[in-house]
Amino acid sequence: MATNHKVGGEVDAFCTRCKLTLAHTILAMVGTKIARVRCNTCGGDHAYRSAPGTTDRPSPASRASSGGGSSTRAPRASKSSEEKVIISFEEQLAGKDIANAPKYSPKDTYQVDQVIHHPTFGLGLVTAVRGDKVDITFKSETKTLVHGRGGAPAEKPAFQPPSPKATGPADKPQPQPTEGAAPSPGSPAEG
Repeated sequence: MATNHKVGGEVDAFCTRCKLTLAHTILAMVGTKIARVRCNTCGGDHAYRSAPGTTDRPSPASRASSGGGSSTRAPRASKSSEEKVIISFEEQLAGKDIANAPKYSPKDTYQVDQVIHHPTFGLGLVTAVRGDKVDITFKSETKTLVHGRGGAPAEKPAFQPPSPKATGPADKPQPQPTEGAAPSPGSPAEG
């Protein structure tokens, strides 16, 4: 399944903007490895990311000159930089009080490891708090949302409508009402 890729050729790659595996045009290569691609759908340029389930380099088993694939892979698995532990969303929520999860509101304040219920995204787990923003991991993705925007009413400026009194010189003189008689609009007050 060896394919010879070249600059200007096409390859299936994961698009970071479209979030799909789509056809891309190869923009740059380093040796035989694809380095940069352009999505043929959205036109975005990004580093090459192979389609999920594929790789652009030979497997350790095919590189081994002798022996089974499991014996050559065992020493590589000991490297901590290549070993990733993925914890599912359900495992992260295990042991948490899901039944009493508060509904999300930007006015409320949240803490790390708190479970919340968002009206659009569903159940979520607060993973980071940064000032007035929180990172919440939902089943499908992680979102950054605001929190702690409720504040006391005294902290918010109160609305004050414009005052009806003239505080300075006006373009037209205003008639002054006299005691006992109310002037009609447009006529000067008589006294």
